[in-house]
Amino acid sequence: MKKRIAAGAIILAISSGCAAESGQEEAAETAEVSIAAASDLNPAFQALKDEFEAETGVELTFSFGSTGQLADQIENGAPFDVFASANVSFIDHLIETDDIIEESAQPYAFGRIGLMMKEENTGAAENIADLTSAEIEQLSIANPAHAPYGMAAEEALKASGLYADVENKLVYGRNITDAFTHIETGNADVGIIAYSLGIANEDGYDFILLDEELHEPIEQVIGVTSQADHPEEAQLFIDYITDGSGKETMEAYGFIVPEEES
Repeated sequence: MKKRIAAGAIILAISSGCAAESGQEEAAETAEVSIAAASDLNPAFQALKDEFEAETGVELTFSFGSTGQLADQIENGAPFDVFASANVSFIDHLIETDDIIEESAQPYAFGRIGLMMKEENTGAAENIADLTSAEIEQLSIANPAHAPYGMAAEEALKASGLYADVENKLVYGRNITDAFTHIETGNADVGIIAYSLGIANEDGYDFILLDEELHEPIEQVIGVTSQADHPEEAQLFIDYITDGSGKETMEAYGFIVPEEES
């Protein structure tokens, strides 16, 4: 009887060990896709994260920032699987430096910009020409040196013939989220902000879309990085936001998702 008990204990121990190893293998097989994403994508990407993970079993981690700064990080070896840029030129550059897989690169959205202000400042600007008003002392935009939405804001001001009149009012954010924060904290009266952030912050703010003819199209392109640890899962995420369930979420946040070419 003692021998049988001992044998049973050994079998149980072996079975438990195998189960533990199996569980560890399953945990190890769970892919975690690291995504470098332009700041305007924060609300939309956070909104679709849970559904994507539940549908695919792939975990997502995001690093949001200005497109230019994220591109520099990727070029210097930052371990991202996907780069969701807010401007095609940065992806083109990373393809040239062999940091983005060319075949994976595709447009995933066109963005819009508009005037944004707290409700308490409603009426301060009803169109872009009102930005010259003396009532507006600080105007927030993202830094056009490395933030595509800042580039678009600057282009809109110049196309309207207003740049010289408002240049001394400009307050620069490191990225478009930072530019919004200037409004949120009262450090700017009005900002030229991404439509996606306007939709995400409807309560307490007014947002007025600007004519898209005032600036070059904000063509946002995404791609898998050459150093991706999980290239297949990375492509799965790209497919999800361009042609899967995530497309509706992107459109709900004001993005125009281009139709897939046949």
